[in-house]
Amino acid sequence: MRGIPAWIAFAGFALAIGAANQPTRELPKLYVIGDSTANRSNRRGWADPLADYFDPDKITVVNRACGGRSARSFFTEGLWNRPLADLKPGDYVLIQFGHNDGGAPDQPPARADLPGTDDEAKRLTMPDGRIELVHTFGWYLRKFVHDAQAKGAHPIVVSMTVRYVWSNGKVERGLANGLFSKWSKTIAETENVPFVDLTNIIADAYEQMGQRRVRPLFEPDCTHTTAAGADMNASLVVAGLKGIRSPLVEFLSAKGQSVAAASEVPGVLSH
Repeated sequence: MRGIPAWIAFAGFALAIGAANQPTRELPKLYVIGDSTANRSNRRGWADPLADYFDPDKITVVNRACGGRSARSFFTEGLWNRPLADLKPGDYVLIQFGHNDGGAPDQPPARADLPGTDDEAKRLTMPDGRIELVHTFGWYLRKFVHDAQAKGAHPIVVSMTVRYVWSNGKVERGLANGLFSKWSKTIAETENVPFVDLTNIIADAYEQMGQRRVRPLFEPDCTHTTAAGADMNASLVVAGLKGIRSPLVEFLSAKGQSVAAASEVPGVLSH
């Protein structure tokens, strides 16, 4: 039996070498920026269990949220710099703030933004004596959106999670009468980027469950969730992404695919 012609063997060897030298295609990444409701030890922030709802062979979930931060302090402390430097075209960024953004901007802990969504800014003296130019809540969100878009990434604005605060069988739908969630929606609309109304999605789900069944999902402080509560919130983020028909649904794992879209859940997004 005759052997394989030399030229065929050489061609096969060359193809194998060429394939080995091809750069490995990097998976897209899904970054999350926000506060402790998204990132808390022992998977008690929703952005950690969120990774379970996505296929790791298709996308990488990167949780860059940080406890105690507002939109302002996340920016001024340089926490935005790291994910921004790592962003590549085709990546995604979920942007969620609000829990730490209220209060007097020049009083301890000096992290509150100016209210609203316009370009107003004030030079204020902080408790430590430094001068800081403080912008509105919406300005910081808009900054994150524009920076992400400049890197070729896809920003998605997400309204804040819900606290365990009830009145007459209804759960509180956001701090400051829901203004931060409303301002988040305004920025998404004016910048023409997707918006997940997580505040109402979660609140609707909680009210369907009832106050007694929701209580075990929260820590005693009524703001932070247990691991089970974080996982539920993560599933509702996915429900919201499905509800707005985000391209991210193409990257879901079997667990993520099993979640119903928000628009398919009775009562959800009815506000």
